[in-house]
Amino acid sequence: MNDRLLGAVALLFAAVMVWQGYGLEAPFAYEPVGPRAFPMLLSLVIGLCGLWLVVKGGNPVEPASPGVKGRIAAVAISLAAYAFLFQWLGVVIATFLMSLPVGRAFGGTWLKSGTAGLILGIGVFLLFDKVLDVVLPTGVLGGLL
Repeated sequence: MNDRLLGAVALLFAAVMVWQGYGLEAPFAYEPVGPRAFPMLLSLVIGLCGLWLVVKGGNPVEPASPGVKGRIAAVAISLAAYAFLFQWLGVVIATFLMSLPVGRAFGGTWLKSGTAGLILGIGVFLLFDKVLDVVLPTGVLGGLL
């Protein structure tokens, strides 16, 4: 695979995001931009990056070093588990649990990965719930938070 092929795939992905995201509408207007703003903005960024890869050239992609595929799989599985456990466990615990394998995949120790996950989980919850007034699931910590 080369850069141009990856860019074409990114352009196709951005087009699918626009097609799927353009029809998003909230049942009631709670924000002036609505729910379609994020997918539209993200598809613009992905599309521009894809266009850059298509125009820039066809450099061959270097093969992955040993162990990379396992780390990518660990991160993908962690993110999928995060999506499924987010509502039930709550944002703080789900973020903590997701950060352990992701941090380890990027070379962090168990202690550093866990500490970062705990700080990130609590920080995200406080930022969204208390500062931005966006309700996030508290999960099993509902009584504490």
